[in-house]
Amino acid sequence: MDKKYLQKLKLIVDRYEQISEELLSPEVMVNIKKYSSLNKEISSVKKVVEIYKKYVSANDQLQEAKLILKTEKDHELIEMAKEEIKIIEPLLETLSKEIEVLLLPKDEHDERNVIIEIRGATGGDEANIFAGDLYKMYAQYAENQKWNLKVLEIRHTLNGAFSQISFELNGENVFSKMKFETGVHRVQRVPQTESQGRVHTSTATVTVLPEVNDVEVQINPQDLKIDTYRSGGAGGQHVNTTDSAVRVTHLPTGLVATSQDGRSQHSNKDKAMQALRAKIYNFELEKQNEKMSGIRAAAGKGSRSEKIRTYNYPQNRVTDHRTGLTLNKLDQVMTGKIDEIINSLIAEDQRLRLASFE
Repeated sequence: MDKKYLQKLKLIVDRYEQISEELLSPEVMVNIKKYSSLNKEISSVKKVVEIYKKYVSANDQLQEAKLILKTEKDHELIEMAKEEIKIIEPLLETLSKEIEVLLLPKDEHDERNVIIEIRGATGGDEANIFAGDLYKMYAQYAENQKWNLKVLEIRHTLNGAFSQISFELNGENVFSKMKFETGVHRVQRVPQTESQGRVHTSTATVTVLPEVNDVEVQINPQDLKIDTYRSGGAGGQHVNTTDSAVRVTHLPTGLVATSQDGRSQHSNKDKAMQALRAKIYNFELEKQNEKMSGIRAAAGKGSRSEKIRTYNYPQNRVTDHRTGLTLNKLDQVMTGKIDEIINSLIAEDQRLRLASFE
């Protein structure tokens, strides 16, 4: 293992042992705030300490086995040592990689819930139909992950498709898995309205925003324009029959958030404000990123060239253009089985961050 990791690990282990002792002291045990803070800190490094101890133990065994090869004459002991080395060396490599990943700086947003917006982009009706397909894919994936999904707004088109869908996902480590979905998704297929069987290309944009609270984003009430309106479209037994849907506009930025699925105007206003805070937070982050590196907003403008993933229906193929991963099981992917894609994106992100880690 690289020295830079060993040095950092030593500091982590020393701190872990120090906290362990402090948690046992009577002074800390009666101080709920201090106890909770230390307990949280020790929990954050517990896994890396446990794996590091496994690494140290395995490395000690490896050195003993190598010593046997140098000093022993007994043929049976030598063969046993060789077999042990064959087992331990790949184990050490695996543990070392796990430790390296755990030592990477954490994304402060990874454990947060998210707000997702999907919009039909290039391609007219077919783009809006595809936006609905993506929503169904994410809804099924959320169900598989045991996350809770709450619809904020659905804008229907005349043909029953969705020009825009926004919803919340609440659960464990939602942003860590969903953050890579931000961008332009391209679909290639024969539309139902295409009489000559030609393949059309359309796009939909997906934006994933981490939820933020009112402490992180403070909004001046005077900067808001709040409108109420009647919810439209299919909503089943819970469709609003009064003007309880809420649209909130942040005048300084022009950002808009809406909610129509709540049971009351008050509920919808709370949801819309929650979505607006996430948008403002993301807006400020993007401004900082653009100032520092000149990059564009992740979701792009929806043109066919700005794609992150292509869904090819005729060939039952999906390709993620950031990792190069291609799966010939689009039919399964569209039913929410996207773990393989998401895991490859997480692995690629870890690889890139490890390469730049100093």
